[in-house]
Amino acid sequence: MTGKCVHKGCEKTFADPQEACVYHPGPPVFHEGQKGWKCCKPRVLTFEEFLAIPPCTTGKHSTVDDTPVPEPAKATEEIPAPAPAPAAVETTKLPERHAISPAIAPPTPPEKPVVDEPDSDDPELEIPANATCRRRGCGATFTGSTARDEEKCVHHPGQPVFHEGSKGWSCCKRRVLEFDQFLKIPGCTEKTRHMFVGKPKAPGEEKVDSVRSDFYQTPSSVTVSLYLKKIDKERARVDLAANTITFDLPTIDNKRYQDTYNLFAPIDSEKSSFRVLGTKLELTLHKADGTSWPVLRSDDKWSGERIQIGNAGRA
Repeated sequence: MTGKCVHKGCEKTFADPQEACVYHPGPPVFHEGQKGWKCCKPRVLTFEEFLAIPPCTTGKHSTVDDTPVPEPAKATEEIPAPAPAPAAVETTKLPERHAISPAIAPPTPPEKPVVDEPDSDDPELEIPANATCRRRGCGATFTGSTARDEEKCVHHPGQPVFHEGSKGWSCCKRRVLEFDQFLKIPGCTEKTRHMFVGKPKAPGEEKVDSVRSDFYQTPSSVTVSLYLKKIDKERARVDLAANTITFDLPTIDNKRYQDTYNLFAPIDSEKSSFRVLGTKLELTLHKADGTSWPVLRSDDKWSGERIQIGNAGRA
């Protein structure tokens, strides 16, 4: 009798229950931008690197998930803890936000999300047997079929978003609490043909198409982190304007990230600042009008909720 192993890092279909299974017995750990597994030491910054961490334990396949549940303390503190504060804000400050909401009303559906990988396979490259689709959330395996124009690839073109205990994708609205539920969020975009090998990289400086970012806020400012290792402090450029930020971030290992963020609400660029750290760029943006930011960029999808955090009442 065949079954599918539910162990993290394995997830293979098996016929022999005595077959060796290499997997992660511990739960995933996400802390201050780093990602890894509780059962082993590697810690990485990007979601792709996290998925590539090799399993650390050998055992037997199982159809019963025996992965330890992540520590409940953090989940209960991260999600419910802010509840009392928003309750007070809801009765006192929400009317003000609604008063200015016509200027920052829920945006119309944004243009197609930026895809941070090559758009298709290079026809000159051979696809290895059992290759897996490289688009996030798809997971289809190459079968050798020649009818590739009939393939449907349902995937997530956006970035993983882990914010205040919730998990989801920047390209769609659904948010969940558990990592297992996050992996099961169905794709929101469909393409013809899977992407198994992509396109070869051009020689010379490597272009970084996207980086992971997150933010938190107080009533007067927004602190943003862009996770990019080894930024060259001497050559890095960050241009702050009232409604946009333009980045030109070369690294000392011959990579470069360039982009422009259209911000959700205006900032005071004269009072705003940034600093280059070992694994990220950190920005402190001073709000121009005190608006609560549900998202960082104006073209990010959001649920319509606005969450203000920070100690607004501190003297």
